[in-house]
Amino acid sequence: MKKTMFISLLTTSLMASSAFAADNNWEKEASDAWIDGKAEATLLFNGELNNFDINTDVKNGTVILTGEVEHAVDKKLAQELVLGIDGVKNVENELTVVDMSDDKTSSQHQAETSTFTDAKIATVIKSRFLFDSDIDGTDIDVDVERGVVTLSGDVDTDAERQLAVQIAKNADDVKSVKSRLTLDKDA
Repeated sequence: MKKTMFISLLTTSLMASSAFAADNNWEKEASDAWIDGKAEATLLFNGELNNFDINTDVKNGTVILTGEVEHAVDKKLAQELVLGIDGVKNVENELTVVDMSDDKTSSQHQAETSTFTDAKIATVIKSRFLFDSDIDGTDIDVDVERGVVTLSGDVDTDAERQLAVQIAKNADDVKSVKSRLTLDKDA
């Protein structure tokens, strides 16, 4: 009887510890996934880096950066940005600095960076419009070319028009804002 009870307790104990280990492993993977998403977003919303050339992987709280950057300062910036994220224990910076001295390559890279920055600006402004309760963001079109924002569409009041222009001006990397917003006569 004692032997059977001992075996039962031992079996239960082993099953509980293996379940705990599996649960603990799931938590680590979820934490790594959260850190990876946060790292991607942090790099994406930084106007100085081209996030499409930087890859992130996370293992047990250590972020591994791979890919290419244009300057050594970009490599350091990426590392510092990721180090500032909650939960990051360490950063293995394996980014490669690529010499962009070839004029043709450099101008192509600048064009790609400009297009990426314009897309980021438009996304940020549209998001701010959609989440602002004083603006009907669905009626405003946002076009961006080389940092110049053009707003078009209908607004209900002049105050709404001024608010939309100010929100656009406050977005990072915006050089200027052109307003083609018109007052909705039905409002």
